[in-house]
Amino acid sequence: MSSTSQETSLFRYPAFIQFWFAKNASSFGFQMMSVAVGWQIYSITGRALDLGLIGLVQFIPSVLLALPAGHVADQFDRRRIVRTCQAIEWLAIALLAAFTFSGHINEAGILALVFVVGVAKAFEFPAMQSMLPALVPLTILPRATAASAAAGQAAMIAGPALGGLLYVAGPAVVYGVSAFLYLGALVFMSRLRYDHAPPRREPATLKTLFAGVHFIRSRPAVLGVISLDLFAVLLGGATALLPIFAKDILHTGPWGLGLLRAAPAVGALLMSIWLSSHSLKRRVGPIMFASVAGFGVATLVFAVSTSLWLSMGALFALGAFDMVSMVIRGALVQLDTPDDMRGRVSAVNAIFINTSNQLGEFESGILAAALGAVNATLIGGLGTLVVVGLWMWWFPSLRRRQGLADDPEPVEGASNTI
Repeated sequence: MSSTSQETSLFRYPAFIQFWFAKNASSFGFQMMSVAVGWQIYSITGRALDLGLIGLVQFIPSVLLALPAGHVADQFDRRRIVRTCQAIEWLAIALLAAFTFSGHINEAGILALVFVVGVAKAFEFPAMQSMLPALVPLTILPRATAASAAAGQAAMIAGPALGGLLYVAGPAVVYGVSAFLYLGALVFMSRLRYDHAPPRREPATLKTLFAGVHFIRSRPAVLGVISLDLFAVLLGGATALLPIFAKDILHTGPWGLGLLRAAPAVGALLMSIWLSSHSLKRRVGPIMFASVAGFGVATLVFAVSTSLWLSMGALFALGAFDMVSMVIRGALVQLDTPDDMRGRVSAVNAIFINTSNQLGEFESGILAAALGAVNATLIGGLGTLVVVGLWMWWFPSLRRRQGLADDPEPVEGASNTI
């Protein structure tokens, strides 16, 4: 990157500013709502199973509706889709606030409204992901991706804490503030200028719905990036076992568990802030693989640690490494995918992300039950390193990738930079 214009601050692009604030507001609102929903349902029923149902009613639409949502994102105005979805989410949360305030609320009603939020989010995700490349020059897309990720990480850290503090005044207050934040997101999204001409509309057939899958299979670089994320997350699910490590290995209490849970998010947040102001210029393929390997090594260190502070440091590094690889992977997928396919490819990626997160926690739990938490985490860390080695062998174009804006199949020794 040599020209001054390429080093321009992200915040000189008004459309990106509106997008960033809209995503930040809705992310904070969602995290706050999630905390209130969990506390409220458990206080009503006292059954742990019902907490699992909250996740289930969000997971089902995120997977079942992903492909139709991707098709819609590529056929219609993406800003309008996001705005409509956020309006539906705002209405559902406002109803949660109203019903809670009036006392006419029960478990079924809460789960039904959370399901509505899950359906809206299933359509919102691919449309919002696909908007980003049109808001900034492609040369600074990785920095925009990092800044967008920073908003998400900040919401994950501060949103639950703020929601928990406000819950003292009652769940209706939390829902009210969450709805207000969603209203703010709607205002920012409505003011955003987004120039995107959708292609000629096609009927939703099996061919068009699965076009994203076929595209990914035809592009080794995109397939390698998405599948690397899938298997790395699937194997490196140490965070699911944090309660065991906190209580039985590190011999700490709830405060220690809180620190352990916060460490990866803090590492990811700080790294995303750094990446939002520093461009990745060279050797992005090796950096990506090194970051995933660093994720695996940090998992191994966490597995063998008996010190709370060393464990926190390992989790901090784990979050930072994961953010580097996530930003590179996200930018590569967007840059190697034509605009008329970005919605469907983002939808397939969403399926992989949701599935790997859920199955990763399940896999860690099964291994921990059979072999113990330490051995399960060791296997996960070693498995991540094995995946890195295999993917470097199977996807040489990724291993040789120099610049993020290179052609999907770069020539050996290519030196394109951004």
